Amino acid sequence: MIQNYDSSCVYEIFEVLENGKKYVRVVGIRWFTNLDYKERHEPLDLFKKYNKNEYPKLDNYDAININKTKDIPENYKKLMAVPITFIDKYNPSQFELLGITDRSNSSGLRTKKYTIKDTPNYNDLNARGVLKIGKKYKALYPRLLIKKKS
Repeated sequence: MIQNYDSSCVYEIFEVLENGKKYVRVVGIRWFTNLDYKERHEPLDLFKKYNKNEYPKLDNYDAININKTKDIPENYKKLMAVPITFIDKYNPSQFELLGITDRSNSSGLRTKKYTIKDTPNYNDLNARGVLKIGKKYKALYPRLLIKKKS
């Protein structure tokens, strides 16, 4: 059952019946835990092969950009920048979670800091992973920085 509120409300509440139990979900809200559970150890099935033309390298991190979790290449062992939705499928036995692309460079993995000499919106670029397309810079949504485990 979906309950819609008036048009000024942003949330939709979903009731899901499963095994006689009722669950309420709010769109856009996630609850994460460090508790161990079975699904956390299910490996993510990877089927794509790395191809440098299909996976552009970020300009400010030594990582390839991956737009969808399902596109993580099975044969790539170096740093990858994946969407934050990857966390839903994160398996600590399969991947190392190294950080996030952020302004403060909390992971210590950023390789380039932009200045006014590079572009007028340098401050915005320093907050994200960036693709350089020709002479233009494209800031991406926040990315998690991961590496496959051997």
